[in-house]
Amino acid sequence: MARPFTGDRLVIASHNPGKIEEISALLAPFAIDAVSAAALGIAEPEETGDSFEANAALKAKAAAAASGVPAIADDSGLVVPALGGAPGIYSARWAGPAKDFRVAMQRVHRELGDQDRSARFVAVLALAWPGCDLELFRGEVAGKLVWPPRGERGFGYDPIFVPEGGAATFGEIDPAQKHRISHRARAFAKLVDGCLRSR
Repeated sequence: MARPFTGDRLVIASHNPGKIEEISALLAPFAIDAVSAAALGIAEPEETGDSFEANAALKAKAAAAASGVPAIADDSGLVVPALGGAPGIYSARWAGPAKDFRVAMQRVHRELGDQDRSARFVAVLALAWPGCDLELFRGEVAGKLVWPPRGERGFGYDPIFVPEGGAATFGEIDPAQKHRISHRARAFAKLVDGCLRSR
């Protein structure tokens, strides 16, 4: 059984403005004061894990240890079966040092060629307390890739991803709608059920 979260302050273990905004929006209904690791000057640890779970845990534990406050971290990425699961846990690295996701989307498009364009977004949320307690929650959303990119909303690979049953990319849909159906929202629903239900 997951450890309930009873505090009123959380560190969002991220320096990615898009992720910080999405996680803050998901936390808003729970009257939790959320502050980003970036705002606290906490450095991002090197992501040395071999899975989304390992990297999320690493980031959450580092932020909780540095701040003395429970921390929530997200590790997420685009998984393309035709590319052997790439870019996967290396989704951000495909954007290069400048974190230019136009470069990353172009690489996906180039390497995919005329292969199967099915894909899925995966997100793992880790909630860590200073010390040792850690909870992990995984969410996925299936879809397909389109080219050229469409929409200026969202971040990362959103402009080339159309969720199953939809016609618009994550880069085109209203952020509130994305919050309801995204991989991060699905992981967050599990976190709510496991850790926040009693609030």
